[in-house]
Amino acid sequence: MPEGHSVHRIARQFTANYAGRVVSASSPQGRFVEGAAEIDGREMVETFAVGKHMFSRFEGGVWLRVHLGIYGAWDFSGQVSTTLGQTGEYSRTRPGVTIEDSRGETSLSSIGAPRRTRLKMAEAEREQELSQWPPEPVGAVRLRLLTAETCADLRGPTACELMTGDEVAARIEKLGPDPLVDRGAKAEARFLERARGKRTPIGIVLMDQQIVSGIGNVYRAEMLYRAGINPHTPTSQLTDEQLRELWRDWTKLLKIGVEVGQMMTIDGLRGKAKAAALENREDRHWVYGRAGEPCRVCGTPIALEEMQARKLYWCPGCQL
Repeated sequence: MPEGHSVHRIARQFTANYAGRVVSASSPQGRFVEGAAEIDGREMVETFAVGKHMFSRFEGGVWLRVHLGIYGAWDFSGQVSTTLGQTGEYSRTRPGVTIEDSRGETSLSSIGAPRRTRLKMAEAEREQELSQWPPEPVGAVRLRLLTAETCADLRGPTACELMTGDEVAARIEKLGPDPLVDRGAKAEARFLERARGKRTPIGIVLMDQQIVSGIGNVYRAEMLYRAGINPHTPTSQLTDEQLRELWRDWTKLLKIGVEVGQMMTIDGLRGKAKAAALENREDRHWVYGRAGEPCRVCGTPIALEEMQARKLYWCPGCQL
């Protein structure tokens, strides 16, 4: 399942290529015909992400909510710009700001594509040449959003629905804070308020989207390893400072993920080590995906078990 950084990157792509433009909408698969007809011919005003949810506002107060779930993906083709457009009332970002990464390039540059290519955006991003424009739908496309220069196809989402502004606000209110949307001391306090005192293991609490938004299986495992916390520890046994450090680490890792397009959870990588980590998942994580392999620090074999039907990786040596 795409985690928070992927959804923020996709939302920024829509901001760059769709905000302020009239959109043609259709449902090649046929499962979202009425919804597509409702937004067809409307201008997309803004798009933003909160955790794993993406919200797009169209003129006339019509909103689109998409949750990719385990199998969903957006497939972009055509002109994929790196220039950010206007942002809106929920995004908390100043209008017209171009977000740059540490190399002075826009944060979209690594997911951009030239005019005649298709770019798949989910956890894995890859390009392939197009033979016609607009391209023929590939697979069961729930929703196609098309401008004169850019095409976005949605396949396999858990949720694809139209909402009112009030419904969007109510949905966001139920979600836990997202570090790229809810910033500063108030967001940290909100996370503490929702997490502290719970007897539920912290490994479950971090995956609860009503407590904190955007964390999935990979970030859960890596954050707890980085903090030296056993995933089975009841959250009520953690100190406020431990919870604050988890929030601050999530803020840091989410920003890195949005910038580089990968869940980079080992700090300080340089040169060949960094290049290898960008290329191969096994080189960018402490414990995730490394079941049975020796811990990079203490040598203890990395444990793998199930927690709420999801794979849990952790080090019994470092995470006492």
